[in-house]
Amino acid sequence: MMDEDPHAPVAVQAEALYLLNLLLLPGLSFAALLWLAHRHKGSPSDLARCHLKQTIVASLWAGALLMAVTATILVMGGLHKPATWVVLILYFTCCHAVLALLGIVGLSRAMAGKPYIYPLIGSHQW
Repeated sequence: MMDEDPHAPVAVQAEALYLLNLLLLPGLSFAALLWLAHRHKGSPSDLARCHLKQTIVASLWAGALLMAVTATILVMGGLHKPATWVVLILYFTCCHAVLALLGIVGLSRAMAGKPYIYPLIGSHQW
């Protein structure tokens, strides 16, 4: 039987805060995630450092993807065109769902005590 990493709860907390930031309490949860990362920045646990780094990078990408692209769609399409709203709702729904699904996979990996690198948006340097 493998020894459990005593810092595994930090990895689970990081992934849970990522999901909270994305789904329920944006901004506040990101601030809590930054505080958790600051508190454990010198952690000897590779698992905790990996999940903290991944969730911060993924949260920044998620914010950029959701806000910047949404604003670009609105500016390019115009507020009063129905097609703009169709494209915007489709984009936001699909992008948001993918980001949430990646967070769920990250949470399950953290709960299993395994590292996780978010595909495409994750940082490979941890």
